[in-house]
Amino acid sequence: MKPRSLVAAAIVLAALSAGVWWAKKHPQSESSTTASTVKLLNIPADQVQQIDVKKKDGTGIDLKRANGKWQIVTPQALSADQDAVSGLTSALAPLNADSVVAKNSSAGSQYGLNNPSLTVTLNLKDGKKDTIKFGDDAPAGSLVYAKADSDPKIYAVSSSVKSSFDKSVNDLRDKRLLTFNSGKLTSLELTTKKSDLTFGKNNQGDWQIVKPGPYRADSFQVEELVRKLGDARMDLTGAAADEKKDAAQFAAGQLVATVKVTDAGGMQSLDVRKNKDDYYAKSSVVAGMYKVSSDLGSSVDKSLADFRNHKVFDFGFSDPAKLELRNGSNDTTYTKRGQDWKSNGKTMDAASVQSVIDQLRDLSATSFPTAGFANPTVDITVTSNDGKRIEKASFAKSGANYIAQREGEPSLYELTGKSVDDALKAFASIKPQAAKAKQNGK
Repeated sequence: MKPRSLVAAAIVLAALSAGVWWAKKHPQSESSTTASTVKLLNIPADQVQQIDVKKKDGTGIDLKRANGKWQIVTPQALSADQDAVSGLTSALAPLNADSVVAKNSSAGSQYGLNNPSLTVTLNLKDGKKDTIKFGDDAPAGSLVYAKADSDPKIYAVSSSVKSSFDKSVNDLRDKRLLTFNSGKLTSLELTTKKSDLTFGKNNQGDWQIVKPGPYRADSFQVEELVRKLGDARMDLTGAAADEKKDAAQFAAGQLVATVKVTDAGGMQSLDVRKNKDDYYAKSSVVAGMYKVSSDLGSSVDKSLADFRNHKVFDFGFSDPAKLELRNGSNDTTYTKRGQDWKSNGKTMDAASVQSVIDQLRDLSATSFPTAGFANPTVDITVTSNDGKRIEKASFAKSGANYIAQREGEPSLYELTGKSVDDALKAFASIKPQAAKAKQNGK
């Protein structure tokens, strides 16, 4: 026999010997089964009131439910990420096993269960308690041995079950820097080097700029800021988990913005600073300073112009029911009746009216001047939202451009001459509906 063949045979023999040794040390019971429906536990998530997780090295985490909310009790008192804890409780309903490997727990030492790598103790709503112990990894497949105190049998379960409980404090803590209810916000303040802004809501629930003056707000931009603040999370990955380092970086950074949000629960604040290319934040909700995403940093570094509504008309995609135009000495009105547009008793071509609506919808300011509005020659009034919204804007020539002002508002809007001229041309192009062709020669 060749030397290479002898080496290969020796390797195979060694592997077989190791398998025999393991099988003798970890014998399977005759009741062993591979049915995926074997249940080790089946505890509804709403029945679990406390979860204590202990590792072999003595470290652990204790979680307790209070007033319907999970809290981290040990190793320190912290708010818990409710979704993350739900991942633990959902693993219990049911906790499926891959197989039963022994009928009697007296064999626990053979499976590493006398000195478990992870122990999970569950306190239930009815006062009962159960404990799950995870022992050695099985020799084949992604399995680990496990046993519950309420069941004498020993099981092989997926290692992912163990992983679902084997969590760190950072895995389970609430990482939100602000905990406000976005649906119940009443005020938002943003102070930067560029602007000192306060947003509030009007009677229709739309965001408006209150400070530095009463301006229409771009609701999409304000809501996007609210969303970014609600999504703000402390970065606890890798070196970013070094609290002293983060605190030092925050202290040495330049202030980018201070944000204050107020809901029914009160006011919360967030200071955001930039140090080189990284952003750090300090919240009134949680202790400490934390690294945050650059996305959050750029979202709060905004000016007044970023949040002002550039649109002249607010009807958006709410179909208007009435259009009125005064151009010099000429007045024209178009009113929708059912599916038809009417003017002076005539049915107008719907496509040509729609062209006007599209032009008016897109009229946007390029800037917000403080002067230059004089002798307006054009008035446009749009009635929408079933007659509940009436918007009137007047337009005055200013060089090659136009200055517009909405009725009842002090703000001025500068628009390109082309955008307004195109809207006026669209009005001039409205024509009566073509007569329908006669059918069957009649």
